[in-house]
Amino acid sequence: MLLVHPVNELVRFFPLVLATLVFGASGEDRGPWRWLGIAVPIALGVGRFVTTRYRITAEQIELRRGLVSRSILTARLDRVRTVEVTSTPIHRLLGLARVSIGTGSAARGNDDRLQLDGLGIRQARTLRAALLHRADPAEPSTDASGAVGLPPPAEAADRLLLRFDPGWVRYAPLTSSGVVIAAALAALVGQLLDATGDQLTGWSLPQLPGSPWWVLLPLGLVVAGVVLAALSILGYLVANGGYRLTVDAAGRSFHVVRGLVTTRETSLERERIRGLTLHEPLAQRLVGAARLDAAVTGLDRRSGGSALLTPTAPAHVVTSLGTGMLDGSPALVVPLRRHGPRALRRRYYRAAAGLALPLVVAAVLSSYDAGWRWALVPTALLLLGAEPLARDRYRRLGHHLDERFLVVSSGTFTGSRMVLERDGIIGWNIQQSWFQRRAGLCDLVATTSAGRQSCTAYDVPEPVAVALAEAAVPGLVGQFRSPPPAPA
Repeated sequence: MLLVHPVNELVRFFPLVLATLVFGASGEDRGPWRWLGIAVPIALGVGRFVTTRYRITAEQIELRRGLVSRSILTARLDRVRTVEVTSTPIHRLLGLARVSIGTGSAARGNDDRLQLDGLGIRQARTLRAALLHRADPAEPSTDASGAVGLPPPAEAADRLLLRFDPGWVRYAPLTSSGVVIAAALAALVGQLLDATGDQLTGWSLPQLPGSPWWVLLPLGLVVAGVVLAALSILGYLVANGGYRLTVDAAGRSFHVVRGLVTTRETSLERERIRGLTLHEPLAQRLVGAARLDAAVTGLDRRSGGSALLTPTAPAHVVTSLGTGMLDGSPALVVPLRRHGPRALRRRYYRAAAGLALPLVVAAVLSSYDAGWRWALVPTALLLLGAEPLARDRYRRLGHHLDERFLVVSSGTFTGSRMVLERDGIIGWNIQQSWFQRRAGLCDLVATTSAGRQSCTAYDVPEPVAVALAEAAVPGLVGQFRSPPPAPA
């Protein structure tokens, strides 16, 4: 870890290191100050190694770190919810891993996470299994290196549920990974140009021969599309290469492994999973693709309380896996109850208003500058998409309730269907805007301790919303209803 921590700090301070080296090399004074950008991150990394200690007993985990400002984090073993084993390239080179332990704490920020860094990969996996599959309390054990651990449970082969299929790469251009990578590259190039602007003043980009804009614009769009598709494929492979989903022999926890460069292994206790979310954005739905997440209690707030179970893959594969995880329940594919004509009218109003906004902007601009009149026709043509957009949004809107699950669905461009266990519902919120009150509709929000901590059914008729809440959790809402008036 004397190598891992300084390298990690250098990566975090990369812009500062790069700027220090560039300006130090271009300046007249080539003294020791040019190495300050490297010395500071290395010193921070070494300091973190020297001041960090942890121990694991039969009852709790304790992590101590810091010299000037010292923090001591403790967690009881019976509060462990999730365990994630991460290996960056430098970790994998040295056979090490980082163990992140989720306990359901509401604390926020990187400094409040319980992380054990620098464990051997075998020791990390043994620790993960011991934390999730606890047996009767026993005395802590110490390995040959002197690290304190828990007695490992009996090992058994995990059962494979799903593995990465190279054919799934065809869905990568329909994900947002390409846009994210392109934005990151643009930011990096911008930092490089800011740091080396004086040295690049003599450079010039190759000039294309004079061509009309209606030729260069389509060419630029094609090139941008190809670049984004290539970056999307690269990002998809880096994030999901080597993906495997397994369940332990006793069926107590699911284990997700993915990543080519940085390998991430996430283990989720089955009893902590309160539901599943099927993501079907419009572009992926058109080609029969989807993605599945699990709503888990005690997961890191940075992830929104959701853990990825499958990358973007064929929809029939994803729904089949989800049905199996729901013990055969057809909740992911069951027909939904519609919310009525008033909800449909709201879909039409909102679709028309949203698509008419560009036309209004173009009309205002053209009234000040005649050069914007060319935008009136394409923005007016957008209104033709209001009817199919409203129809699709209404078709995706609905809910379903059975003996075990509450199912809600909504959205077109970022469509999703969430399946939530009724036992995981801890409260209800009924929300209404001014327009919803006039239409007699409301948003019914089921609060839960898992996932994003809410599950919303949009634009539900008021009587249906109250009846649904009472049927899902009997007695929770009914106790606040006014008694019917006495007969005259």
